[in-house]
Amino acid sequence: MKRVPMTPEGKARLEAELSHLEGVVRPKIIKDIEEARAHGDISENSEYEDAKERQAMCEGRVQEIKGKLSLAQVIDVVKNRPLEGEETVIFGCTVLLEDEEGDEIHYKIVGVDEADLKKNKISYVSPLGRALIGREIGDDIRFQAPKRERNFEILDILYE
Repeated sequence: MKRVPMTPEGKARLEAELSHLEGVVRPKIIKDIEEARAHGDISENSEYEDAKERQAMCEGRVQEIKGKLSLAQVIDVVKNRPLEGEETVIFGCTVLLEDEEGDEIHYKIVGVDEADLKKNKISYVSPLGRALIGREIGDDIRFQAPKRERNFEILDILYE
């Protein structure tokens, strides 16, 4: 089976979501189904159909999360940082970049489910993530973004 790389924070977030679904959402849906059944004929009961649909979606998400957690390969960048003088971009690190216009931006390289561009978290399988992995400070990075080719220079790599 293929492992699912994630940061410790990403695993914790999935575990919290699973706990919420199983401990809060699932019992509420069960209660809603019971109340809808009490209204009588379920064949034309929209409240019952809605609750059953929410139940299916909830159970699907629970199974998806459990699957990901069972295949999780938690990579802690603090514990796996390269030796002094061998600093390269690895999964979980934060990379400080400078673009063509001289603007600086930082990205943390994370798992697919953790990626959030608004929080400057990019997936290791994204075009930029793939271009950065294995590179060093001072390297020029050229990659094809959705709209155009982009160029960056790696200014710093942080293992935090």
